[in-house]
Amino acid sequence: MTKPIEVRNPRTGKFDYVIIPPPPRLVVQQCKRTRRAQVRWQQLGLEGRIEALQQWKQAILSGRDRLIEALVNDTGRLSTSVLEIDSFLSSIDRWCRLAPDLLQESAKNTAIPFIALQQTSVPYPLVGVISPWNFPLLLSTIDTIPALLAGCAVIVKPSEITPRFVAPLMTALNTVPKLHDVLTFVEGAGATGSTLIENVDLVCFTGSVATGRKVAQAAAKQFIPAFLELGGKDPAIVLESANLELATSAILWGSVVNTGQSCLSIERIYVADSIFEKFYHQLVAKAHRLQLAYPTIESGDIGPIIAEKQAAIISDHLLDAVEKGAVIHSGGVIEDLGGGWWCRPTVLTQVNHSMKVMTEETFGPIMPVMPFSTVEEAVSLANDSIYGLSAAVFASETEALEIAHQIDAGAISINDAGLTAIMHEGEKNAFKFSGLGGSRMGAAALKRFMRKKAILIKTNDTNDPWWFGNGE
Repeated sequence: MTKPIEVRNPRTGKFDYVIIPPPPRLVVQQCKRTRRAQVRWQQLGLEGRIEALQQWKQAILSGRDRLIEALVNDTGRLSTSVLEIDSFLSSIDRWCRLAPDLLQESAKNTAIPFIALQQTSVPYPLVGVISPWNFPLLLSTIDTIPALLAGCAVIVKPSEITPRFVAPLMTALNTVPKLHDVLTFVEGAGATGSTLIENVDLVCFTGSVATGRKVAQAAAKQFIPAFLELGGKDPAIVLESANLELATSAILWGSVVNTGQSCLSIERIYVADSIFEKFYHQLVAKAHRLQLAYPTIESGDIGPIIAEKQAAIISDHLLDAVEKGAVIHSGGVIEDLGGGWWCRPTVLTQVNHSMKVMTEETFGPIMPVMPFSTVEEAVSLANDSIYGLSAAVFASETEALEIAHQIDAGAISINDAGLTAIMHEGEKNAFKFSGLGGSRMGAAALKRFMRKKAILIKTNDTNDPWWFGNGE
């Protein structure tokens, strides 16, 4: 029997929930059952799959309060949990609306008049999704929904740190038998994820670079595709032409939303010398206005640090920065309140790239601000990273666009921050160690779950000119 995993409540610090990972043989059996059911799911056709997903959505809406409660217990925050659920439900509608056009197939003419081409696609039978703890619901379904519409079956292994949301999802799923057969969640830690990779046809992973490397190696061993969305150290560049009121508000949100526990958080800020003092003073003033969601969950906007190990990383980065000369203007400490770990929005100056807070993923509400003297220096600093997930530029539109084209990252927000969390049409790839594989945004997010098949049709009864003897 596998060992139970105790789950910590991020608000109270108490271990008040338990999951029991299935033994490997049961994971293997579940994969086999789900793969068999995929044949019927594909035969159901797109209209049937859309109908099943919409039925699931209605069942989730009926139990929405239970799902909110579970997410709150998982993450310790309320408003972001509500937004997460709304985003998930909207994604079902968005993909159901887009899928018919994206999956449409037709015959095409070719360069050879008597050879026709029919381009078709076949779904990967079984997709494995391994998701993280920072947005438990959204990131466990961001790949799942398009994969299901493509005709795949899906098994999700959510983080063992935030597993409570699974129960209300499964309750709703049980009301839709056709979908229940091809979508399931398995609870467990790394060992469960490893077993899953060995028994699926494609894997989607969201998490750290260290674990992503292991996933990529395991997928390569199985000779299956791996789509990896990994860490980030997103820069923001603020030029003299920027609207500082707008820039400070956007950067504050982009840095501390979900307590900075997002791969696309702004984690380092580069500001032109001439506006540096004014910028960071405005940022500090706005940071001070944000309150912790404590003692009640409605008390403020900043929730607790979800994963206990992350509190230690944030603390280590802050201590390292201060030891090397950084100055803290707000926040700056990890607080133990009611058993949970909390960190107020923290603005630092006198920072440089010798500090962990400027080079390693912090994953907290930390805003290190560093001046630059030339645009070339700003771009060089922004690109001085092993990461390349996304970035932001604040300047006149012409200047900002010129800089955006020089930044090594998959998505650049202009005069805003974290726009890929809000707008999903733009296709993007993760640069450097921030990921691997096709875009999970835009049309490609669905099409990557399909294997392309070309059917070449000879349309006349004459011998081909390239045959032996020229057809004689």
